[in-house]
Amino acid sequence: MALPGIALAQWRAQGQGFDFRGHAIRYWTAGEGEPLLLIHGFPTASWDWHYLWQALAQRYRVIACDMLGFGDSAKPRGHAYSLLEQADLQQALLAHLGVDGPLHVLAHDYGDSVAQELLARHHQGRIQLASCVFLNGGLFPETHHPVLVQKLLLSPLGPLIGKLFSRNSLAANFAKVFGPQTQPSAQELDDFWQLIAHNDGPGVMHRLIRYMPERRVQRERWVAAMQRGGVPLRVIDGAVDPISGAHMVARYRELIPAPDTVLLPGIGHYPQTEAPEQVLEHYLAFRQGL
Repeated sequence: MALPGIALAQWRAQGQGFDFRGHAIRYWTAGEGEPLLLIHGFPTASWDWHYLWQALAQRYRVIACDMLGFGDSAKPRGHAYSLLEQADLQQALLAHLGVDGPLHVLAHDYGDSVAQELLARHHQGRIQLASCVFLNGGLFPETHHPVLVQKLLLSPLGPLIGKLFSRNSLAANFAKVFGPQTQPSAQELDDFWQLIAHNDGPGVMHRLIRYMPERRVQRERWVAAMQRGGVPLRVIDGAVDPISGAHMVARYRELIPAPDTVLLPGIGHYPQTEAPEQVLEHYLAFRQGL
């Protein structure tokens, strides 16, 4: 059965705000029960979860925010964005909402790295995770194959590349990373672009992209946290994603004990929008097995 999704205007109207270190953050929450934190990827926003949102909210208390520099949240200029700070933001949001018990996490792309940091903090006793599921993301720097625009954003040309980034740029890059039969519609591209362009988001993309070297710095700590056990993990991965597809899952199976992985044939980098029904099925099966 097709999942209906939520129109962007309706999604934005449901958002709420809180202050994080002087920055305005937009967040969403729905449902009741065990808390489930959804963490979005780069360069998009938490609207990425809109197909899954209502189905998950029927079972859990779902929580998501646009991270600092993304979507409808603040995009401060000259800011030293970091994955560790984004993990701080997630914990601040949970504190704002009064969530202090065991937490389930579902993450994608850039959000996978934030989830890895939360997992490492779990083992330090700084947060309590009950489970974590990763969608396509750079869990291991050695298997992350960035697209050209990401490499250029990281170069000395980064500020210029960000300023030149446009809806056409987004469409060209998404065409490469989505599955051949699950390409985004023109309306979806318009909506993704609205969230990126809001508050001149392209102007901070060259700063947000610093997550790529930061992942390398944190690699050993994060991989050790995944290897340690104690928190049930699953990877649900679009197999034909050139960035973090089947090759990343192969590496995961080499490094992680008793790996729990699901490959989605023909699906690319955004399984939650390309194949939301499959993601929901495999996520719920994972939760039922805990």
